[in-house]
Amino acid sequence: MADLDELALALPQATKEVTEDGRPSYLVHGRRFVLQRGRRPDAVDPETGERLDDVLMFRVADLDVKELLLSDARGVYFTTPHFDGYPAVLVRIPDLARLDREELHDLVAEAWLTRAQKRIAKAWLAEHETAD
Repeated sequence: MADLDELALALPQATKEVTEDGRPSYLVHGRRFVLQRGRRPDAVDPETGERLDDVLMFRVADLDVKELLLSDARGVYFTTPHFDGYPAVLVRIPDLARLDREELHDLVAEAWLTRAQKRIAKAWLAEHETAD
């Protein structure tokens, strides 16, 4: 979670809000691009049936990207019926450790790009294409 926090807040104009119960949301221009969901009936532990409280939602560019991530053989990414037709994937917080820092950076940056103003996103992309 420390890496997620660092990577998200390094993006231009990104901010963080924390709910009263400690769940973070990362926003750009007041629009959420990553957030920790509260307990919901659509995300339950398959072994215990308990509602999960450690689920992060990452926005993605479109449903094709979502399907690509969901097909990852490691099983890190998942979805629920609540997100059918919505460009986002879910990741349990303990599963963040299964992503290397570069993959987490790409996931966070992709989420940010879906919500950032076009001119800000274009400038950031141009800067990072040059850096790479």
